[in-house]
This record gives sequence, C-alpha cells and structure tokens, in this order.
Amino acid sequence: MHILDTDTLTHLHAGHQRVVQRLHELTDPQVGITIITKIELLRGRYDYMLKASTGTELLRAQALLARTEMLLGDLLIIAFNEEAAGRFDQLRQIRRRREIGRADLLIASIALAHQAILVTRNVRHFQLIPGLTVVNWVD
Repeated sequence: MHILDTDTLTHLHAGHQRVVQRLHELTDPQVGITIITKIELLRGRYDYMLKASTGTELLRAQALLARTEMLLGDLLIIAFNEEAAGRFDQLRQIRRRREIGRADLLIASIALAHQAILVTRNVRHFQLIPGLTVVNWVD
C-alpha cells in the first residue's frame, strides 16, 4: 500500500508531471490518503473560502473546493484505527517529537499500522520515525 501525504496529493492535484508519472508507473493497486490528509486539505479549502475578500476570489475558492471534493471522492481514504492509535501513543514518546508535527505523527501512525509506504516531500521529518518507509516523488 502507498499512502500519499498532503504535500504529494497537492502536487498530484496540480498536475505535477513527476508525481503523475510515478503514480501511473506504480503497480500497487492500493493507493490512498489518510483521513488526516483529507481533513488538512478540506480545512485549507474552507479557510480559503472564508477568507476570500472579493466575489471573484469566492468563486475561485468555491471552484477549487468542488475540484478537491471530486478528487477526494475518487481516492481510498484510510481511517484511523485501533492499531494506528497504539502507534500514535508510541510515537508521541519519541525524543525528537518536537521536530515532528502532530498531523505528521497521525499520518505516520496510520502508515505504520497498515505497513504502507508514505509518499511525501517532507522526508526530513518523516525519516525520524522508526520503521516508516518514506519516498519522495516530487524532487
């Protein structure tokens, strides 16, 4: 299983050539995102709508939200389960936790629980997590 982190999904959504190519070359039939990534993405789209200062900006934000919802509808969303909860409790104890944000710990917990490969540009932080396999399709 491959799990796309929020940054990789954003690049995919923007049509980043290398990310699109790597996804098409992938033989793994299970590719998805975590519920945490879905929350992050939608929260950003909702904030964009709420902060829009002109009618034109509101229309642009609404169109982006609609495209994002369509994209999310086509993706496997991997939920937070009991095993991921246990992993999260373990990861919170990591000494370098301050370097790793809470959302990243939650995403890593889900990836570890599913023995998945995490596809992210944020290799620097995720490589601090023991046992997590991380690849970068962007750079």
